Amino acid sequence: MKKVLIITYRWPPAGGIGVLRCLKFAKYLRDFGWEPVILTAQNASYQFLDYDNLKEVPDGIEIHRVPIFEPINAFKKITGRKKEQPLQNITNNSTKKKSIIDKFGMWVRGNFFIPDARSAWIKPCIKYLDNYLVNNHIDAILTDGPPHTNTVIGMRVSQKHKIPWLADFQDPWTQVDYYTQLHIGRRADRIHRALEQEVFQTAKKITVASPSWKKDLESIGGRNVDVIYYGYDETDFAEFSAKEEDLFVIFHGGLLGADRNPETLFSVLSKLINKYPKIGSKVKLKFAGEVDVSVKNALKKHSLLQYTELMGMVPRKQVVKEYEKSSLLLLPINKADNAAGRIPGKLFEMLRTNKPILVLGPDDGDVKSIIEKENAGCSFDYEDKQSLYDFMENSIIKNKFENFSSSANIQVYSNKMITGQIAKYLDGMI
Repeated sequence: MKKVLIITYRWPPAGGIGVLRCLKFAKYLRDFGWEPVILTAQNASYQFLDYDNLKEVPDGIEIHRVPIFEPINAFKKITGRKKEQPLQNITNNSTKKKSIIDKFGMWVRGNFFIPDARSAWIKPCIKYLDNYLVNNHIDAILTDGPPHTNTVIGMRVSQKHKIPWLADFQDPWTQVDYYTQLHIGRRADRIHRALEQEVFQTAKKITVASPSWKKDLESIGGRNVDVIYYGYDETDFAEFSAKEEDLFVIFHGGLLGADRNPETLFSVLSKLINKYPKIGSKVKLKFAGEVDVSVKNALKKHSLLQYTELMGMVPRKQVVKEYEKSSLLLLPINKADNAAGRIPGKLFEMLRTNKPILVLGPDDGDVKSIIEKENAGCSFDYEDKQSLYDFMENSIIKNKFENFSSSANIQVYSNKMITGQIAKYLDGMI
């Protein structure tokens, strides 16, 4: 069987959505004639842990762990954060004003840790792989970024050992929405962009998570670029049943930062409750995951805290259970310059539930295109309050979901089918 080296910082027991991309590739690649070999971090400081992910790792898979230095631990100590405390992306955390040390930390990260905060892991991994490849054959390399430390490691190993390489982008590099917020100076910007261009020239194949970002990468020199969605795993829904509660539950699972604050929805719900007081006993908002203080303040402002359950961090399996009990699934998109290409991984799990999805995001967004194509719900611009009000009134008061019907095409978004496409790209490379 052909072998592909997958270089990924995130690997079980890491939690969150980012770990799932490489994990699901590894889970299904054997079905398409490829044996995955994993290179990952030893003693990594993952933001969240989810030990259920360990059950997804294929039996007998070859896993190599290289020790990593994590500056995030030092940053937490300097800023008075506990080591085990998850560090929300400080670029999207609106807790008061950012402290001087937070601003300094962002500047240091952007200007000295290139391509990212895991950059100290690059040389140890290259040295480890140089030794490994002396006696072990690898047919292809696959990396997934960010962190783009993965990308640089794959590029250097590909260049040195003449192994064809597929560079996958969950998020862009210099085009990512938070790039400008890192206060990157001219010297560092030149290095970032030079590395990015070297990636474009070296990689045999490039994949990215959305159609808009495909165009963005091509506009700055990306070659042989195709779209690979996140997808959903059918095994996660083996016991799924659409059993709703008596309440009208609006559910969101995942990070809800300041850049995704759904205050427009809160304003609409508050107006509806004032107009139809009886629905106050039927409506419930449920948020699983980290919720920014700006979102909590918006809930308070619109008198919705009494109708809200903040669940905190929960395992992914529980999120799927919450999908079962929900009436409407909320998917707010980042308010950012490249938001059109932002497709949260959870979208595809939402599609699989066959529950109506409410998207808040740009009218020209890829998410809206998918939602409309699959008749899976409705998408509204954050400022389109009247259309959102009409939709919510029909949904809650009249129990009528406009433009929603089940899709028979959902299988095309399954992780297994998507991994099959990855395998085709790998086959083509060799």
